[in-house]
Amino acid sequence: MTWLLATILVPLVGAAVVAGMKKNDRLATLTALAVSILTFLLVIPLWASYSPTGDRIQQKSSMDWIPNFGIHISFGIDGIALVMIAVIGLLVPIVVGSLGLTDKLPAGRSAGGYLSLILVQQSLTIAVFAATDVFLFYVLFEIMLIPMYFLIGGYGGANRQYAAVKFFLYSFLGGLIMLASAIGAYSMASDELGKGTFDWETLVTVVRDAPTGTQIWLFLGFFLAFAIKAPLVPFHTWLPDAAGQAPIGVAVLLVGVLDKVGTFGFLRYLLPMFPAASKELAPWVLVLAVAGVLYGSILAAGQRDMKRFIAYVSIAHFGFIALGIFTFNEQAMVGSVSYMLNHSLATGMLIVVVGLIVMRGGSTKISDYGGMAKVTPLLGGMLLIAGLSTLSLPGTNSFISEFLVLLGSFVDYPVYTIIATVGMVLAAAYVLWLYQRVMQGPVRGDALVGAGGGPGTAIAPELGATKAIKDLGGKEIAILAPMVVLIIALGFYPKPVLDTITPSVQATMSSLDAQSVNVGGAK
Repeated sequence: MTWLLATILVPLVGAAVVAGMKKNDRLATLTALAVSILTFLLVIPLWASYSPTGDRIQQKSSMDWIPNFGIHISFGIDGIALVMIAVIGLLVPIVVGSLGLTDKLPAGRSAGGYLSLILVQQSLTIAVFAATDVFLFYVLFEIMLIPMYFLIGGYGGANRQYAAVKFFLYSFLGGLIMLASAIGAYSMASDELGKGTFDWETLVTVVRDAPTGTQIWLFLGFFLAFAIKAPLVPFHTWLPDAAGQAPIGVAVLLVGVLDKVGTFGFLRYLLPMFPAASKELAPWVLVLAVAGVLYGSILAAGQRDMKRFIAYVSIAHFGFIALGIFTFNEQAMVGSVSYMLNHSLATGMLIVVVGLIVMRGGSTKISDYGGMAKVTPLLGGMLLIAGLSTLSLPGTNSFISEFLVLLGSFVDYPVYTIIATVGMVLAAAYVLWLYQRVMQGPVRGDALVGAGGGPGTAIAPELGATKAIKDLGGKEIAILAPMVVLIIALGFYPKPVLDTITPSVQATMSSLDAQSVNVGGAK
């Protein structure tokens, strides 16, 4: 039993316990919170036992699953997986603790059912990041869609069924195509070694020497699955619907964690296994990445719904992450990996704050709000902090990530970098626009003005009608405080994270031999 296995199993066992508490919502919530906090505490020794200068894959464990086909239940982590597991460990207690503060369960639904699905989702997502058998990764990649499907379809908004089905079908079909490529890699290993295997480390040594044409076909199968999950334009259309209809807590996990499986797949599978294909197709991926930055930024401007707005801003950020990965520059790649972590923190906090706003105002429409900072100054401050982190203000956690991506990618791809920078500036402007519309100006909205006016009605706060809602309470501050601390702490001292992920990025770079190979005309 390793710390990694314990981190996977504890939420799974906890989910089984919580699922049996359907008649006692309070007990179910407290139990789920205790399980999620215990899982987070397990991340501490997991991180402490990881040696950045040690083996590429650590905390290894393996057992036979289908030995006749060389399939194992095997887990292990590198620095990239470790930081993603850590952010999952942090966000799930926040999601559990925010139940009732950011979300209300539909009538007839128990907290036990909802929270057990959250814990199952946590366990499966950690396992996906830790899987070192390609077939096991595929199985987990598909199975983790099931709890998310039920979370969106059972607890979401008015169009939840459409959003849940669309989310499931996109990712499921992408996974099937990935399976075809995985079988192709298995066959190559069988021809080369005399027996087939899905072991990741073995496949890397076998497949990376295949002809470029063969690599391209296998690359495309994995790439499509990861591009859908990431999501890259034009494979992104499921995200605004899913994020817009999902409950706030589920949206935090969907946008903050599950999407990172796609960018993680680029780093763990595409680049090491298919280096020649990665170099050959990199210019095309960069076009999609930059298009995603511009598309997401521009579409965000037209959104009336706050949750869909965050989804489109995130699409722009994922394009920026992909830009840093496929420029094959160490600085840019380190920036992209740290961006995966920092985007989870910034966007996770932004979604939680939006949930707190919606619980007070009763609407997700931006136009239904105005002047909230006059009524709820603490809530306004939290929205500002989350927004500043999202737009990568110096002194916040996201700044160093964005700076490293720009610094590294500009060396070889200045045009793409400049275009992407313009897109990110637009996204930043729209985040400030969201804050200005919701928190500044005349007070607007039913919940804000009480019985004295309807949506769109301005009223002077000194008249006293604005006392219909309250500012943040102790529980809400406790939920937001960890993210605020990390946003500021990592903004001024990102070294622990960068030291953890850099060796893994260097290992990925060495598999590409990017420093000595001409990639799309770049040295």
